[in-house]
Amino acid sequence: MENPVIINRELMHKGSRLEFYKDTLRIPNGNVVSWDYIKHNGAAAVVPVTMDGKIVMVRQYRNAFDAETLEIPAGGLNSPDEPTLEAAVRELKEETGYISLKPLKKLVSVATAVAFCDEVIDIYLAEELEKGEQHLDEDEFLNVEEYELDELVDMIYKGKIKDSKTISGLLAYKNLLNN
Repeated sequence: MENPVIINRELMHKGSRLEFYKDTLRIPNGNVVSWDYIKHNGAAAVVPVTMDGKIVMVRQYRNAFDAETLEIPAGGLNSPDEPTLEAAVRELKEETGYISLKPLKKLVSVATAVAFCDEVIDIYLAEELEKGEQHLDEDEFLNVEEYELDELVDMIYKGKIKDSKTISGLLAYKNLLNN
């Protein structure tokens, strides 16, 4: 299969976390079309597991859905070259106050919206957690909650958890436990 060829990429808007582009492409049949493209630096997330096997989650308001969501801790990279492992450790501490006494292990990588955005989130497992203090960003307001894995998986299948990184991370962790 022949792939489209990008003829032009025009920056339409540069936001604080994203860059929005209008791409002009020549598609295999020869036609020229416009596609939207969002550039993202990437992100890291973590499935934090307490000493007693509970999963630490964060509940926070998400503007795009005008609702609260229940998610694994995560955050964008500070720069495109920041190692995702460092970002995962940082976000775990900032959002939950926990640190992992064991080295984090990579579970899975997720491309969140392949049709129009290049964001990839590397998701890690953090075990043997030690509680400390949260260090939230000034625009972050969230609650830290703990759940049993089976309870969270049930929430996924009942449609109560819809966040792709959270679903991917939790199911990857469940698969790890089952193997």
